[in-house]
Amino acid sequence: MTTARDPAYLESLVRELVKLPAETSWVEFKANNTDPQMIGERVAALANSAALEGKSEAYLVWGVEDETQAIIGTSFEPATATRGNQNLESWLVQMLSPRLNIRFDTVTVDGHRVVILEIPRASERPTAFSGTEYVRIGSTTQALKGHPQKEAELWRIFDRTPFEELLAATNLPGPDALALLDYPSYFKVLGLPLPTDQAGILARLEEDRLIRRNDAGRFDITNLGAILFAADVQKFPTLARKAVRVVVYEGRSRVNTIRERQGQRGYAAGFEGIITFLNGLLPRNEVIGQALRKEVPMFPDLAVRELIANALVHQDFALTGTGPMVEIFEDRIEITNPGASLVEVNRLLDHAPRSRNEALASFMRRVGVCEERGSGVDKVVFETEFYQLPPPRWERQDGAFRVVLFAHKELRAMDRSDRVHACYLHACLRHVMRDPMTNTTLRERFGIEPKNSATASRIIRDALDDGLIKPYEEGQSKKTSRYLPFWA
Repeated sequence: MTTARDPAYLESLVRELVKLPAETSWVEFKANNTDPQMIGERVAALANSAALEGKSEAYLVWGVEDETQAIIGTSFEPATATRGNQNLESWLVQMLSPRLNIRFDTVTVDGHRVVILEIPRASERPTAFSGTEYVRIGSTTQALKGHPQKEAELWRIFDRTPFEELLAATNLPGPDALALLDYPSYFKVLGLPLPTDQAGILARLEEDRLIRRNDAGRFDITNLGAILFAADVQKFPTLARKAVRVVVYEGRSRVNTIRERQGQRGYAAGFEGIITFLNGLLPRNEVIGQALRKEVPMFPDLAVRELIANALVHQDFALTGTGPMVEIFEDRIEITNPGASLVEVNRLLDHAPRSRNEALASFMRRVGVCEERGSGVDKVVFETEFYQLPPPRWERQDGAFRVVLFAHKELRAMDRSDRVHACYLHACLRHVMRDPMTNTTLRERFGIEPKNSATASRIIRDALDDGLIKPYEEGQSKKTSRYLPFWA
């Protein structure tokens, strides 16, 4: 959260923490010790220990005596504290890996000034400071590598804690939680009536795990709730870079940018707005497809819709500082998401779907944003064939995954690689339809006249030579030859 904490909440938090019998693995008290190295090591240790203890945050509190836990006040001023020439908070974040969204708050309790450093729990992997991972053992801070059982348990916790269940905002009164979410869109996309009272709205959101009531009776917003229904994603610092970015370029290169826009709302709340915005940008062409001539978008609506949805739900949220991006060029559209594909590129069309973010994917399917399981890539390939476009390309990038849709191109303008790739995808599509590819079906895919069947035969021969397809059966007649993808 970027908004200021309620002083009453901060005072209540301090009073609850000092009631603990002693310092714990997720809470440490200090008077005036402000050594930056000490603070950095404690932050890493407390973040990891909070994960081990099932806590969403850990706390380092100045102004409390560690032995008696009496509130004595502190002279520590984090806003002016530095390490060298760098602000202390910025330096700490820079030295942490992965970087955490820590925050300092100051409150007066019983006339004493108290500083609270709130530390999110570690997620995805152990938190390290200056390259070393730490953990709390009792009230002491020690290197994690010296405690292999703790390290193993930490990794087990990461394995069973999905991204969607982690918290994007915490300790909010009900009205404040609702102010951060576009909750009317939730009821709209599900076709549900909007409850007439706040309690009914909160209860429904809680049922879908979009928010969670905490021990203090306030509400936490889960990552699932924020990424789906944020009224403004920028209000959630850990998710701000996950907004969809659309960039339009002049020509075929990234040299000149014509227009750029970044999404503001959560994926479910803002998806139709993204599609509408794109439809207003994409050029339209007169294209012949299956003997029909009409003006259509340069890139089929259904294909674009499905690929953007896939980029949203299959991204790797553990990769910070980057998010889904749609880039529009004169001759193509590129859709990129953080994280490598969990499925081999050549097996995307037929492979059973795998998702890093199953709760997110499930909800997006539930509201009709995604197609049914396993059918999305089929539809993309079908659409490109129907409009006789070059085949789509799925590409692995450094830490990212990209799909490219190309504008209409005549067969004679396609190079050998495009023709063979199109043949392979056609064989895959026919196979999942349980109707093997033939010379005739390939001619229909490319719009080749029957009298030019030799052209289709050459493409098939090239695909056979490249090992991407194989005969349906050995010794089959040339006139009735059928073909399968290499993996069938």
